[in-house]
Amino acid sequence: MSRLSILPRIMVAPNGARRGKADHAALPVTLDEITATARACHAAGAGSIHAHLRDERGRHLLDAGAYRELIDEMARAVPEMPVQITTEAGGRYGPAEQRALLDALTPEGASAALREILGDDDRAAAQRFYHTAAEMGVPVQHILYEPAEIEWLATEIAAGTVPTSTLQLLFALGRYEGGPPSDPAALRAWLDALTAQGLVGADWALCAFGPAETACLAAALEAGGKARVGFENSFFNADGGLARDNAERVSEIAALL
Repeated sequence: MSRLSILPRIMVAPNGARRGKADHAALPVTLDEITATARACHAAGAGSIHAHLRDERGRHLLDAGAYRELIDEMARAVPEMPVQITTEAGGRYGPAEQRALLDALTPEGASAALREILGDDDRAAAQRFYHTAAEMGVPVQHILYEPAEIEWLATEIAAGTVPTSTLQLLFALGRYEGGPPSDPAALRAWLDALTAQGLVGADWALCAFGPAETACLAAALEAGGKARVGFENSFFNADGGLARDNAERVSEIAALL
């Protein structure tokens, strides 16, 4: 059984697909930087890492061989910390390429945005992706960007596209700079949608963009959810100050527990 069959209370997302050193000098991009960050964040209270990779030009990368290298290095450097890979498009990949990642790799967990995996409306291919992951014991965390997508997910479950053997969700509050700010009060609409669709038993977590990240994650933990924290979503501590590194962000959220 995968160590990510149940989400940890805190998962660190240290880099994401779109940010780099120009955004924050401590954002990890190389294999060595990612594993060193993982070690520090595990010590600070993170139970797992949501890891993005970069190519030689610093661009978002979906590559099974590169992920295998990271997973092997993590097993040596931080064996207590499982790796959740991403299938995010990141402006570079289409649904077929995203789905193909799990054909060549069996990670402990993967995240997948419903709107991306089903972006080409190929229900048969999407169903194979989700069911093959379930058969391999790879829990897929469904990334949802609006409360209305919970109804969409419920529809796909009813249609047999998405299995419910391990139903993990990630609610994304806010967007990168220029988008709507994150607001802890917005969580209520997500929880209401879960109830309306009969999915209150789902294993859910929340991430939040921008300076309100800590307040939003505190609301999620208070409501019985889990937290994904790190430089993928925010560089800021609760007091508005710039965080020194990902471990400092994890420490602030761990203190809430």
